[in-house]
Amino acid sequence: MTKNKKIVVLGSGESGVGAAVLAKQKGFDVFVSDKALIKEKYKEQLLAEKILFEEGIHTEEKILNADEVIKSPGIPDKAELVKKLREKNIPVISEIEFAGRYTNAKKICITGSNGKTTTTLLTYHILKKAGYNVGLGGNVGQSFAMQVAKENFDYYVLELSSFQLDGMFDFVADVAVLLNITPDHLDRYEYKFENYTASKFRITQNQSKENYFVYCADDEVITNFMQQHKINATLVPFSIKKPIDGEGAFLTENQISLNYKSNQNPLIMTIEQLALQGKHNVYNSMAASLAARIVDVRKEIIRESLADFQNIEHRLEFVASINGIEFINDSKATNVNSAWYALESMQKPTVWICGGQDKGNDYNELTDLVKAKVKAIVCLGKDNKKIVSAFKDIVETIVETDNAADAVAASYKIGKKGDVVLLSPACASFDLYQNYEERGMQFKAAVRRL
Repeated sequence: MTKNKKIVVLGSGESGVGAAVLAKQKGFDVFVSDKALIKEKYKEQLLAEKILFEEGIHTEEKILNADEVIKSPGIPDKAELVKKLREKNIPVISEIEFAGRYTNAKKICITGSNGKTTTTLLTYHILKKAGYNVGLGGNVGQSFAMQVAKENFDYYVLELSSFQLDGMFDFVADVAVLLNITPDHLDRYEYKFENYTASKFRITQNQSKENYFVYCADDEVITNFMQQHKINATLVPFSIKKPIDGEGAFLTENQISLNYKSNQNPLIMTIEQLALQGKHNVYNSMAASLAARIVDVRKEIIRESLADFQNIEHRLEFVASINGIEFINDSKATNVNSAWYALESMQKPTVWICGGQDKGNDYNELTDLVKAKVKAIVCLGKDNKKIVSAFKDIVETIVETDNAADAVAASYKIGKKGDVVLLSPACASFDLYQNYEERGMQFKAAVRRL
């Protein structure tokens, strides 16, 4: 009987409250513990569901008495409490792992260092347009567990971070999508890139030939890992550098060919027809299209969806043009590779706003782009030494600020008609903001006050 099984949920955000509601529904004895204060909307949900909780403290006696713990992805494995749970052999899992036990829906799971939110939302858009009964969850949208508790979807499109994957053990992705792997979150992986790579590949664990692995054949980290480790799923590659023999997607000149379940009649589109422009978005569009074809969405629907998709907030989002200076919000670029994509797509002299909480960043890979595109750097962070040191010999003007209003004012002062001001931080936001959304909102508000 599950009645007596004690489940503790660590963290009371979207994923934690969803997991608690599902656990309560399934008859578990549930307790939610959050070291911070619980947001009012989540507290109301817990009270409505009659779920016991505490805030501002972790009562170890209660937590270490659990049969199983569902941990927020934001809590690192090296946290003392997590170590104590592991010492006592108490299973520590993610909300995704827990919710996966209680649904028979088909799960399309998307990960990668960059582009996963865009690809997840695009895949969801395609399935929704095709009339599928589909939920959106994971790192974006509503809690997966809450939807399993309250809805009855036939499909889920889930964005999965490496932190969520780390807490997944028996979960099976029907369709796994891996977009790319570049250094990110290395502070959570002992500063070892191979640990982070292995974490991303957990999306393929437990897959069999009946499942699918959609992956970027141009990413050397991915292809090298696959040469050394057997992937049991049916492989479906995509590439913008070379033709793909058999089923997959590829780019020749400006034309995408999508060949999956196509009876020698591939879906052909030019890149000009895509709603999402830029090289990285060609990859995202291919990955989403392949995932949709695997679950039998018609090619015509995919074509329409790729043409009419609206991009997400905080990802290369046009904010305003003021006296001929364009302002672009790319606050979601929380690592160096994301910032690389943003800078690469700039066609005008750029005042680059960057900085925040460094995650073990190596800025060397940006050197050539910064030389070619950036006329000035405005730092937005508490500690900007690493950025200043990396670019002081390349960029003449570097200004340091510690809030969005000052960063925008400084950028506007530096900028001239025909320039672009790009917020693309290459860093996490947690030194100054709760999350990248808050950083982006404050940037946009400051721009609108100019």
